[in-house]
Amino acid sequence: MRILLSNDDGYFAPGLAALAEAMAGLGEITVVAPEQNRSGASNSLTLDRPLFLKQAANGFYFVNGTPTDCVHLAVTGMLDNLPDIIVSGINLGANMGDDTIYSGTVAAATEGFLLGIPSIAMSLTSFDGCNFATAGRIARELVERFIRDPIRQPVLLNVNVPDIPYDDLKGMEVTRLGRRHKAEPVVRMTSPRNETVFWVGAAGAAADAGPGTDFNAVERGCVSITPLQIDLTHTAQLVAVRNWMK
Repeated sequence: MRILLSNDDGYFAPGLAALAEAMAGLGEITVVAPEQNRSGASNSLTLDRPLFLKQAANGFYFVNGTPTDCVHLAVTGMLDNLPDIIVSGINLGANMGDDTIYSGTVAAATEGFLLGIPSIAMSLTSFDGCNFATAGRIARELVERFIRDPIRQPVLLNVNVPDIPYDDLKGMEVTRLGRRHKAEPVVRMTSPRNETVFWVGAAGAAADAGPGTDFNAVERGCVSITPLQIDLTHTAQLVAVRNWMK
């Protein structure tokens, strides 16, 4: 079993170390992650400058690019053999609902999926980071399940784990993405050079968080597992737009 690990928090992130530790013994592990924190990078590729690949003292490889760059470089140029599975994370903070559009953690897994490799995005749903071991154990269980019973088609799973001890989890649920309210306004500030600068505002609260959603599962102490797809076509509007174009 060949397992590729990546993330968006950077190769030095404790969540990535916890994930690598959790995967130990399951197969041949390769870690390729961004040189620095690239949270919110989404599916961006670096096309305006060359990328370099270096190896840290702990054996992890790092790239001066985005999470997508890391997986793309590893799969299409670095590795002699394709990974059997890709796991991205463990992200510090949830990636639920609309977050998945912006998430670098999800983007790394998405790139693997687009390249035909089963991929999992793992996130711990708080910024306290107290229970990376819980998310690591869940990641290992999912990979072990995949080893025992592989899904016979490329699959992209978005997994969110409550930041609580493993024994306090209430189970696992297969969910759909919820939705958030509109984001908070940007924050306007003045820099030391008297320049007006802006910080992107916080994400909005959960709007669609009913039963069956990722928000609802995590709120009840369950691990949320959401299968994602990449087809953005609004199929229901095809006829309406064709008629509008006549």
